[in-house]
Amino acid sequence: MARNAKMYKDSQKPKFSTQHRNRCKSCGRPRGFMRKFELCRLCFRKHALQGELPGVQKSSW
Repeated sequence: MARNAKMYKDSQKPKFSTQHRNRCKSCGRPRGFMRKFELCRLCFRKHALQGELPGVQKSSW
């Protein structure tokens, strides 16, 4: 889990555009981020299995 200070710091506009860090909207995790859903891979899987993400279904073949 990201500390509140890190989440607050990343919510501010950075001095340079390359300093921007994408964070998960649910938990604040900076790694494994999916831009389309704005979630990390862990939260994406949790929400997808619960059926909370429209248009996402588990693949099987």
